[in-house]
Amino acid sequence: MVKILAVALAGAIGTVAAGAAQAGEGMWVPQQLPEIAGPLKQAGLELPPEQLANLTGQPMGAVVSLGGCTASFVSPQGLVVTNHHCAYGGLQLNSTPDNNLIATGFNAATLGDEISAGPNARIYVLDDIRDVTAEVKAAIAAAPDAAGRTAALEAIEKRLVSECESEDGFRCRFYSFAGGNTYRLFRNLEIRDVRIVNAPPQSIGAYGGDIDNWMWPRHTGDYTFLRAYVGKDGKPAAFDEGNVPYQPKHWLRLASEPLEAGDFVMVAGYPGRTSRYALAGEFDETAQWAYPQVVEHYGKLIELVEAAGKQDEDIAVKYASSLKGWHNVVKNYQGQLDGFARIGASERKHAEEQAVLEWLRSQGEAGKAALDAHAKLVALQEVESATRDRDLVFGQLRRTGAIGAASSLYRLALEKQKPDAEREPGYQQRDLPSFEGAMKQMDRRYAPAMDRQIQEYWLRQYVALPADQHVAALDAWLGGNDEAAIQRALERLSGTRLGDLDARMALLQADPAAFESSEDPAVQLAVALMPTVLEMEAQQEVRTGEALLARPVFLQAVADYRKSQGGFVYPDANSSLRITFGNVQGYTKLDGSKQDAFTTAEQMAAKATGVEPFDAPQVLLDAVKEADYGEYASDELGTLPVNFMADLDITGGNSGSPVMDARGELVGLVFDMNWEAVVSNWVFDPEMTRVIAMDSRYMLWILDEVLPAPRLMAELEAANEDND
Repeated sequence: MVKILAVALAGAIGTVAAGAAQAGEGMWVPQQLPEIAGPLKQAGLELPPEQLANLTGQPMGAVVSLGGCTASFVSPQGLVVTNHHCAYGGLQLNSTPDNNLIATGFNAATLGDEISAGPNARIYVLDDIRDVTAEVKAAIAAAPDAAGRTAALEAIEKRLVSECESEDGFRCRFYSFAGGNTYRLFRNLEIRDVRIVNAPPQSIGAYGGDIDNWMWPRHTGDYTFLRAYVGKDGKPAAFDEGNVPYQPKHWLRLASEPLEAGDFVMVAGYPGRTSRYALAGEFDETAQWAYPQVVEHYGKLIELVEAAGKQDEDIAVKYASSLKGWHNVVKNYQGQLDGFARIGASERKHAEEQAVLEWLRSQGEAGKAALDAHAKLVALQEVESATRDRDLVFGQLRRTGAIGAASSLYRLALEKQKPDAEREPGYQQRDLPSFEGAMKQMDRRYAPAMDRQIQEYWLRQYVALPADQHVAALDAWLGGNDEAAIQRALERLSGTRLGDLDARMALLQADPAAFESSEDPAVQLAVALMPTVLEMEAQQEVRTGEALLARPVFLQAVADYRKSQGGFVYPDANSSLRITFGNVQGYTKLDGSKQDAFTTAEQMAAKATGVEPFDAPQVLLDAVKEADYGEYASDELGTLPVNFMADLDITGGNSGSPVMDARGELVGLVFDMNWEAVVSNWVFDPEMTRVIAMDSRYMLWILDEVLPAPRLMAELEAANEDND
């Protein structure tokens, strides 16, 4: 759903306050750091800024992507640390009602005991970045029309990625910055054998649960250790018992100095997307329609799944990861909606946009192209808004379990009829391992009875749409537009065999004719809807092609305007590697209460009720009562720190990112933001925006004293000595 509702900014422009780059705001492209050396040094950085611009050196070479979260190497034997919630899916895949690793936690006593995080688990190690702007812009400019521009961009992306991946073991990704003003190609070593080494029980790793999510004060031990494995030849390989730990060139050293309030900290990671310079109309669409729709629909799905899970533990385990994601999105979006109202975000967005437009008008003929581009973007958004309800419901129905599998498999069969370079992204040869992995993982995340309830939910939403929002092919398949038609459809779909792994795997090799002659009802539905899906995609390609000309022109004007006001400009987040920096500090809540920068072990214990989500393990509470924190205690606090805050700038995708001190040493892991800060995806508020991180001293104390993991501790200590 988030993909459907996302504003297609492809990396807009953001800016810090006029006059100087400041600590706090800004997800900086690492290459920019030498330009802002002054503010970095002023904030407390002890390393040369140029060192941070070396993305394959120390410490940046230790930072890796998990393909949705961030992590970092912490030993020369491929040991990786990230958040517990980033590894949650892997724990869920290995869990059953009788052996629920989410609840119990996991510790591998030996290398041989480490367990696969799943066939689609990945660790991406950055190898190279190449600027490809000139050749991409030339390809777009040579296209004859809007659809041709979209096709040209897709074609050159595929060619560049294919050339980049010509050597086995690498995965490349093409990024657009500033709405298409800059393009870069990132080459990553793709590690495909990822194993879980150590994870705390949920009562530590997710302490506070949804109640505390996005809140401060916080007391969560949000960590998990993974390990990267490769073949004996040192090259990436699929899971195999004979694989060996990967040996990275760089890994982070654990902090040699205690972290205190006011200290410099920086976060390196892969933030998803921000939209701080979206058009005012795009913001309004999000705030007035998209986010409320997500909150409403996900809320109802949560109720359905939680009710079913109470009756069937198999459903509870299989849908645990989905539920966690839905809860997180709902709370985040509701927080953003509250924040938008609190700060008058719409009024602010409209005022900012008008200032840019007035500045452009004052430029005379020089500003005309950007003004025309703005008008084109407004018109394109109005076209998309006309079918937004249809697109949301139709898209979600097609993504439900069995229907989603049938749709993906049929599309794969169609695409495989084309040369690989002409296939749609996601269906090329390079995508097949992940595609196959998804089909295998479905066994652990699908229950027919639950899937039927979710299908029923979306079918009812569809039937309730106005007639002009209906899809003719779906109406014809339903054979009616009432409750009776819905129940007939559900009964028909209950006969699908796509809940069976063998049936899905067989269809991986099937040609289109096999689908078109299939008697499986989910397959029949996928076949019936595909012409409509392809037609919708063709229409979207035309709109995308129009935006490919307009978006870069207007966003460059925004950047020029901001520079004219004396500001440093940074690209908006687009899932590529970024650095943000600032200092450890608390904040003052809206009610006027001052919040300290650190929370403590005693505060964590005081929250414990014995009932989830405040069901801290007794062994942890007993250890806190003993208060024997040794070297992990903070002299400043006089006790053990648990979590801390800093005035940094992050968003989704930064979860698991290492928090480094002024020397580039690991002091914690980012896992959240405060409630008041969630609006920062659209509007940055320096007074209220804080990140929340787990203090590494809390993690080490648990591993050393509470839930002893002697092998892991020995490896971390040896890694520190090797990294001196």
